[in-house]
Formats: sequence, C-alpha cells, structure tokens
Amino acid sequence: MAEDGSKGGTAGTHDQTVALDLERLILDAPRRYTPYQAARAADVPMELATRFWRAMGFPDIGQSRALTDGDVIALRRLAGLVESGLLSESMAIQVARSTGQTTARLAGWQMDTFLENLTQSVEPGLTRAEVAYPLVELLLPELEQFLVYVWRRQLAAVTGRVVQAAEDTEITSGRLAVGFADLVGFTRLSRRLEEEELGELVETFENTCSDLIAGQGGRVIKTLGDEILYVSEDPVTAAEIALGLIEALAEDDTIPALRVGMAFGTVTSRMGDVFGTTVNLASRLTSIAPKDAVLIDGEFAIALEQNGSVAPADADGPGLADALSAAAGMPASGLPVPGPDSGRRFNLQPMWRRPVRGLGLVEPWLLSRRLRTE
Repeated sequence: MAEDGSKGGTAGTHDQTVALDLERLILDAPRRYTPYQAARAADVPMELATRFWRAMGFPDIGQSRALTDGDVIALRRLAGLVESGLLSESMAIQVARSTGQTTARLAGWQMDTFLENLTQSVEPGLTRAEVAYPLVELLLPELEQFLVYVWRRQLAAVTGRVVQAAEDTEITSGRLAVGFADLVGFTRLSRRLEEEELGELVETFENTCSDLIAGQGGRVIKTLGDEILYVSEDPVTAAEIALGLIEALAEDDTIPALRVGMAFGTVTSRMGDVFGTTVNLASRLTSIAPKDAVLIDGEFAIALEQNGSVAPADADGPGLADALSAAAGMPASGLPVPGPDSGRRFNLQPMWRRPVRGLGLVEPWLLSRRLRTE
C-alpha cells in the first residue's frame, strides 16, 4: 500500500521499474558508480567532476550509485581537453553548460511532443510509461543520427562566419542588426485561453517566425514564449525579416498583433546568446513600438540609407547620416547620398524623441515598406 493507505503502491513501483528500464535503454548502460567512484575511475578530481556535472544541469545525488560507464567516459574526455591544453578549465565548464542547457530544452521538447502526439490512442489499460519504452526504442537511433547531422551543419555555418572575421575581436564582438518581435497583449490573452490553446498559439508564433527568419538569412538567438530575438549581419535583411513577420502574422486571425524593435551596432556574442547596448536598445524599442509596426534606432536608419534602401532625409539636402550628425552636434559624415533610382525598399518616418531607461534620449524611426507606386 501507499503511505496514505491506498493501494497505489504496486502501480507506483511498476512505473519506477519502467522508468529505470527506459533510462538503461537510453543510456545503453546500467548504473554502476557513485559520483566519487566515477570521478576516481575517470582520474578526475572530485571537485572538478562536480563542477562538470552541475554545469551540465544535473543535481547533486550524494553517494547514490546512479552513474554509468558513459558518465566516466564523458568526464575523462572533458578533463582530457583541459590537460591537453585545447581548452582551459573555465572553457570546458562553458562547453558543459552550453551543451547541457541546449540539449535539456531539446530533450524536453521532443519527449513532450512525441508522447503527446503518439500516445493519444493508447490502448485501454496501458500507462504512458509502458507506451514510452517501445516508442523510445524506435525513435532513439533516428533522433541521435539527426541530432549529429544538424549539429555538424550548424557547426559548419558558425565556423564559416568565424574564419571570415577580419579580426579576432569580430568573433565575439561585431556589428549586427538585432531584432525583437513581441506579441502585443499576450499576458492578458494568456489568462483567457485554455492551456492547450495557449500552447498552440505559442507554437504557431515560434514556427512562423523561425521559418521566416531562417529563410531570409537571419539567425534566431532565442524564443521567450511571446517574444523572439534574432540577428543578421545585414541591416537590409533584418528589415525585410521584420516587415515580413508583421505581414505574415497579420494573415493569421488567431495570433495577436506583433510589434518589432531593431537596433544596429556592436554586439557581444557569448554561448549562443547576444549582449550589449544594441540588444538592450532593440528590446526597449520593441516595448514602445505601435502594434503591427517596426521601430528602428538612428544607427539602423543610417545603415539603410547608406545601402540605398531608403530615401535620404531631404532629397535636396544632406542625407540621413548628416542630418542625425548635425542634430547631435557632430561633423557631417561625407557619405554619398543615394540617387532617386537606387532601388529603395523602405520608407522611414521620424518619431518623437523620448528618454529610454538606461539609454538616454533616443529618436526612433518608423520603418515601412515602400510602395511600388512611390
């Protein structure tokens, strides 16, 4: 019996047995070691082994005999990278943390999705745990191979960007266009929707945005439920993405209005994320953008003008860069003003200057698509 006197103990014990069988299937090895024994077998100091383990996102397990030969091999490999000088200890910790965080989310998403979609027609009398074993047994080798394939593809793309950087500083700190796309009124909407409806809305939003961003040549940095952060090396590409997102989601009546804020400037990249004033500015612009609209900062506007994608501030006077420089009391840029037939794609409308928390006075620009008849 269970502690409350019910007869649920047998079912609970059975599910625990199935869970252990699943673990053995996935890890392809039985439990053999305590953390101390695993560290000793890997010839790694216990303190370093614990740091690796926590960095990967796993809790302390005391001296439970829960680790396998695979855990020993992983510890040995990480420590070997440090001993050989290929990685510093801090870098090895970062590798463990970034890999753990990424794969934890991936594994959680995959199991939630597969179990939800493939166990809806479970035969009466079977538990989810009993259905999970044959399902995982079939999917595991296929998912493993696909994961390695995608990882190699992504690694090749990132490596290409790194080797093409003119200087080492460009690898971790370079000029990027940063965009935040945010659903308007999502918090209020989430209170009215059922959990399943809310999940479908978020999934539709993320899928639509991710596909469009990737298809246009941008990079999704992360999604936060009702918000998505992306970057591009090319401001024109980022602008096309922003307007494309507004247009695509406007066609779906189930999705709330979207607003986008973008900034262009120096960005620090670390562990797959981006940081810095440019990122903060893009976030702040998103929070003040009207619905179904795109706001950009002055640097972004200048980049679009220099590219010839927007009309200069005054066709008979200085360009946008010089107009902004004059307003800031700076010398004129001396950059050429694009001519009337330069293939302009966008229109810019200056908005009221306003103070932005932590960033001072900012003059946003409303970005729109230029009509062919203009």
